[in-house]
Amino acid sequence: MRWLPGLIAGALAWFAFVFVGQTSLIRASGLAVVIVIMAMTLRRWGAALTVIGGLALAFSPAFWSQTGGTDSLNLPTTLLLVALAALIVVLLTRLGDWPYLGLVVGVGLVIFAVVFWGQVITPRSLRLTTLLAAGMFYLLVQALYITHPRPDELPPANLSTRHMLGLLLCFGVGVINDPLFTLLAPAVVLGLLLSRTRLAWWYWGLIVVFIAIGVYGIVIEYVSSTWWLYSAAQAESQNLRVPYVMADGWHEASRWINLVGLVISQFGVLGVLLGILGLARLARWYPPLGSVTMIAYAAYVIFGLVYFGRNNAVLLLPLMMIQVFWMTYAVYSFGEWMKKSFTVARPVVHWFAPAIYILLPLLMLLRITDAP
Repeated sequence: MRWLPGLIAGALAWFAFVFVGQTSLIRASGLAVVIVIMAMTLRRWGAALTVIGGLALAFSPAFWSQTGGTDSLNLPTTLLLVALAALIVVLLTRLGDWPYLGLVVGVGLVIFAVVFWGQVITPRSLRLTTLLAAGMFYLLVQALYITHPRPDELPPANLSTRHMLGLLLCFGVGVINDPLFTLLAPAVVLGLLLSRTRLAWWYWGLIVVFIAIGVYGIVIEYVSSTWWLYSAAQAESQNLRVPYVMADGWHEASRWINLVGLVISQFGVLGVLLGILGLARLARWYPPLGSVTMIAYAAYVIFGLVYFGRNNAVLLLPLMMIQVFWMTYAVYSFGEWMKKSFTVARPVVHWFAPAIYILLPLLMLLRITDAP
């Protein structure tokens, strides 16, 4: 029953991807898995909000832009990868206390990178990046729930081995796939430190190695000597779009306006306001979780300000995930306030907040179907 709302959100999104977005079955299934993971990140706040929040991400223009097209993987390859992933998870769970686990994980990641990107898919796969970002976000949220619960919830506990290894694997594979995944490094490090869990030296060593690889990759992919010191104000006046970063982009007021406009184009003005309210409530009731999500959000905001490529909306999908997380928590907080404030007509009060929130993904879906 715990997973049922997430699976419902994934199934509804899958049908929309296939029949509205004209997406092939394998690609639609991969995108639906992301929605399941995102929905399960919201699971603590009730089944209804779990489904609605997952659909809000699915129908956002940035996420929807991944629909359509053709598959780069065939069905047997996809099934083989799923089976191998399940086997790895089982082995890591069984061997969690093995002293040589760190060495095996490091070697395994290198072999995985060579085989996966050499034989199966090209580097910088957007779908894989989106999937890993959702998985990383889910694990971070769960880790902070476990180690920093509210005073009226269960007592704090230590992170399990599967959480620690899951974070390491998601981060490592994400950085190897796309160096831009390194933007999540501050949030990952802060989350691990706030968890107050003793981690082995090899664990931190691998984190440092992955960060170094990611920073090097970002410099190679997104920094050019031609554009690094180019005037952001001049680039904006010329409507110049190049797939590189300009150092003074964050100084330019129009870049801030464009970034806010990008978020509004995804979820509307109401979505932006709900995000602010959700972050404020998280800072009150779950301070570590509020801090970690804010740091991750800020990292992508900075990149969005200095990056001048046309595909910035797609590259900022992790920011959209955090926005959905904040929005959904704001609606949950509003619903809890209503339950405490109104003692009559409890069924109406209980469903009022979800009933209003469901209008957001419905309007987003109508916008998609009306688009030429």
